[in-house]
Amino acid sequence: MRGFLAVAEAGSLSAGARLLGLTQPTLGRQITALEKELGVALFIREGRGLRLTKGGTDLLQHVRTMGEAADRIALAAAGQTQDMTGRVRITASDLMCAVRLPGALRRIHDLAQQLEVELVAANDIRNLNRREADIAIRHLRPDQPDLIARRMKDGAARLYASPDYLARHPAIQLPDDLKTHDFIGYGDDPRMATHLQRHGLPVSAGQFRYSSGNGAVAWALCQAGLGILPIDVLIAQTCRDMQLVLPAHAPIRFPVWLTTHRELHTSPRIRLVFDVLTGLLSTA
Repeated sequence: MRGFLAVAEAGSLSAGARLLGLTQPTLGRQITALEKELGVALFIREGRGLRLTKGGTDLLQHVRTMGEAADRIALAAAGQTQDMTGRVRITASDLMCAVRLPGALRRIHDLAQQLEVELVAANDIRNLNRREADIAIRHLRPDQPDLIARRMKDGAARLYASPDYLARHPAIQLPDDLKTHDFIGYGDDPRMATHLQRHGLPVSAGQFRYSSGNGAVAWALCQAGLGILPIDVLIAQTCRDMQLVLPAHAPIRFPVWLTTHRELHTSPRIRLVFDVLTGLLSTA
């Protein structure tokens, strides 16, 4: 049933397998066995994905209810754990995990050496209710009633480029000078262009010559001299060779939210990790 739910929501066997940490053939056998046991086809192959049949659609809501109940039981049990052993999963952007969170993990190790911490480097929003992560660091406030969210110190982003790129292109002294330059995006170029325009930076979607949904890759492209990149100042400052573009222009501010499930917030190990992250994100 869990495998059926993952495939139904992800839209394909491969995506469902990634969510569950299974191989695609293993998940495929589970779906086949479930269809055989129920005596009904649950999916129809459609291109590279899968579409629910009427029988699958009818079953989906019941399985979701079962899954939500099981998740609530697991969360309540985890919240009652009083020891400082076990694993805590933190999800944050790839750049946040790579650059800023290692320092937090060193602090956690000093306080609770038996605790295991897993960083889930993902730019999508992981589901805390399903224990895909215990704590999330995101730029959007969650709207689920069972989640506790605390707003940290706002982040600031600016435009950065490599010395090599700036030496090969016209000088940038005013925002209008950006119109002739190449940019690097994070996968949604029109949205990024609109966001920059709102902050007085006249950049069009067509100027994003290169992009990647992976922030670390986008940063590497910028370091390679392929274009200008808007990036968190605290991350950019870890690479002294990179140069700030338009230093007099106001930074782009964005919110930072630290979130966990209400039940897990009563667990000492979750509380410890949550408090360490609060200290990191409140003072940076």
